Amino acid sequence: MADAFIEVEFDDRAVQQLLRRLVDLTGDLEPAFANIGEYLTRSHDERFGRQVAPDGEPWAELLPSYQARKPKNQDKILTLEGNLRGTLHYEVSADQLLFGTGSKYGATHQYGDPRRHIPERPFLGLSDDDRDEILDIIRDHIQAAL
Repeated sequence: MADAFIEVEFDDRAVQQLLRRLVDLTGDLEPAFANIGEYLTRSHDERFGRQVAPDGEPWAELLPSYQARKPKNQDKILTLEGNLRGTLHYEVSADQLLFGTGSKYGATHQYGDPRRHIPERPFLGLSDDDRDEILDIIRDHIQAAL
């Protein structure tokens, strides 16, 4: 079965400017993207632990009927076995960073499914702190290239 993909684009002028500068200096964004991918893995893992969206809003509570029949982790949202959390990964190349999940039910949780009474619980995305850290990572790579 093919992976399902969720795409959340990140278009930030300051990040784009620094990336262009880094490309001019090194011609290769892969090392910076790898560091950003590692950071995003940690950041998203931490948010799963706190059960919050990238904007800091708590995820929608579980339906009491589902929570009552959930065999384990009744107090954890988006966690039965930890499979969704465990599928978060990144891929890098010289000009691209992809971060997300190949889980077929990832989109259901990210965007919700009214037909099945599943509210959206955004787990992918960038917080303001993530943006600041990404800028710092790119600046560190620029500094190292000078």
